[in-house]
Amino acid sequence: MAEAKPVQRADDPLDLTLSEAELEAYRDHITDFVTEQVEAAGVETAVIGLSGGIDSTLTSHLAVEALGAEHVYGLVMPSEVNREANMSDAERVASELLGIEYDVIEIEPIADAFLEGYPDAEGDQLAVGNLRVRCRAVLNYLAANHRDSIVLGTGNKSEALVGYFTKYGDGAVDCHPIANLYKGQVRQLAKHVGVPDDLADKTASAEMWVGQTDEEEMGLDYPTLDSILALHVEGGVSASATAAEIGVGEDAVARVRTLYEGSAHKRAAPPGPDPLC
Repeated sequence: MAEAKPVQRADDPLDLTLSEAELEAYRDHITDFVTEQVEAAGVETAVIGLSGGIDSTLTSHLAVEALGAEHVYGLVMPSEVNREANMSDAERVASELLGIEYDVIEIEPIADAFLEGYPDAEGDQLAVGNLRVRCRAVLNYLAANHRDSIVLGTGNKSEALVGYFTKYGDGAVDCHPIANLYKGQVRQLAKHVGVPDDLADKTASAEMWVGQTDEEEMGLDYPTLDSILALHVEGGVSASATAAEIGVGEDAVARVRTLYEGSAHKRAAPPGPDPLC
């Protein structure tokens, strides 16, 4: 993940809005998927990390629709860089909106223990930020093993295609229920299923360090990113035509292409050598 840059915004981003029928179809498709994944694992419950952001909020909402509140367990895992409002939102989602069992676990002491073991990384913003995310993954699986559950991921299509997630961190899950939705569609489906607007519209942040936001770190707002992904990366439209279509510089399209190609390793299983014969 790169340092924060000025955020580029397309003049005329692509309209990726889903119809009411499409929203209902996605709702049914995702809840069926969650049920199938739980049944295939031979368990009855799912664990999900709750950040207070829209991705985990939508995923947990759909998980409850699929499994029932009694079969969904949440973990709220704040660190010293998390905004208090986000952690309050995470608990609000668990207790007020969904009525699921959850626990709050402070991860800073866990991250500090790692840094005591490897002090060379102290002060490395990116490495320590990823460490915090990986601590959460370990706790998710500790809880899932203990509860005989699977871990639900919260990654969306926009983040996956540009590698905006931590390898073996928030990418370390058993399945990603909202993997087929661009970020804007996540917000739209969230409102459709009843998530309050203040949660659906809040600024996205992985909160790996103080003041971090998704759009500033990527250098693009989500409508622009989603448009470039849909047209250029997934749609095969040329870089110049994509830039002209949505009203953004070709450098923005090139940046997304670079992020997509450079993060391919995150979307693939660890490689091994080809067979000798």
